[in-house]
Amino acid sequence: MGNGDSMTRAQNAQTLLIVDDERSLRFSIGEWARDEGYTPLEAAGGRDALEAIREQGVDAVLLDLKLGDEDGLKLLKQIREIDGSVPVVMLTGHGTVEHAVRAIKMGAYDFMLKPPDLDHLGVVLERALEHARLRREVDHLRAATRSAQPIVGDSDTLKKALTRLERAAKSGTSTVLIRGETGSGKELMARYLHDKSARVAGPFIELNCSAIPEQLLESELYGHERGAFTDAKRFKKGLFELADGGTLFLDEIGEMAPQLQAKLLRVLETRTFRRVGGAADITVDVRVVAATHRDLSKMVAEGRFREDLYFRLNVVPVEIPALRERSGDVATLAEHFVARFCRELGRTVVRIDPRALELMKAYAWPGNVRELKNVIERVVLLEAEEEILAEHLPAEMTRGAVGATGAAASGHAAVPARCRAAARGDREARDRACARRVRRQQDQGGRSAPDFPPDPANEAQGIRPG
Repeated sequence: MGNGDSMTRAQNAQTLLIVDDERSLRFSIGEWARDEGYTPLEAAGGRDALEAIREQGVDAVLLDLKLGDEDGLKLLKQIREIDGSVPVVMLTGHGTVEHAVRAIKMGAYDFMLKPPDLDHLGVVLERALEHARLRREVDHLRAATRSAQPIVGDSDTLKKALTRLERAAKSGTSTVLIRGETGSGKELMARYLHDKSARVAGPFIELNCSAIPEQLLESELYGHERGAFTDAKRFKKGLFELADGGTLFLDEIGEMAPQLQAKLLRVLETRTFRRVGGAADITVDVRVVAATHRDLSKMVAEGRFREDLYFRLNVVPVEIPALRERSGDVATLAEHFVARFCRELGRTVVRIDPRALELMKAYAWPGNVRELKNVIERVVLLEAEEEILAEHLPAEMTRGAVGATGAAASGHAAVPARCRAAARGDREARDRACARRVRRQQDQGGRSAPDFPPDPANEAQGIRPG
């Protein structure tokens, strides 16, 4: 791994901030750092050091314990408050064991006497940077574990997509283009690919290209230097830099403006880019996964998407099936979401009435898995007590109108009849619900004759409860 790290540092020099009030020492360490492949920055005092960290970003800091009238330990605390992940190595010409212990307790990585032995300093910095990298990996893994969502389903079309993603994961660089309808789980599939690859310890960064204004998207992807444009008051790393060593997921890639498509193509080909307003080339090791609900080949034919970028993205195409194409997974998904939301609400898991489940299976789900999740969340939160009934579902599902439309489009002629058959059981479901409420109120000593909900069939005939 050492060879790979050296190559990375040579291509994309890590920044070393040298904070010392002795100009000659800053110069000598800076020349040494430059020869070792670092980009040195110098600061004579705390103010300049903090400004460099805020405005330019640094990878490691060498900090003198005594900066004229300034206290290096106080500055260490301020650095940790700005960026707790930056390793700080303390330097001193007259340090004591007590000072060293205090510095380590306050977050310094190591403590060295001035002038430092440069060979030893090189070893310390390499270890400090490696330690910082491992901490970032642990943070990424913990975050991924907390946000991990299983892919639920057993249909052949879903299995085919997952198998293709697993094969693509064996390559660490091949770009992947995921295509699927809105709400079908494209981001979940991209995370699955990342988790199955050798990049799992690296970051997974996602960006919805349609959610960022065109004027800001370039800065978001590649970062910018201070003063690059009117509001660029501080240096900023872009998502390509933040995703270094991991995966960058670009959702809705079809919405990207043509001029940005050209720059993205160059980055995919060379793995190199420049920040907005910058002059230095930055090299990154990132796998790009793109996703869209659009037909990019059609957009290419219409001149709305670059053909060369399309071919570069479409190295491994993966098609995500719509939920209506895997209706056999609806029951499993519904039960999964019911268990999840009941757990989050701290309540007993509710059952799904067979008629309600039949309606769910018959429905076309134009919003796909996301729509199913939202329906279950709403019903569990607001409607269902012990059981999800057909009456708890949205009106378009019980009417069967959308289900019938979706069925016609999908070639499922039996769907309207199934919807009507399930809807015929609504009144019986309401009667059962009312009976349960009567028993519960009687058990609790409540009213013996509760108000029953109005029957839509009676209301249609002008009959009102007396």
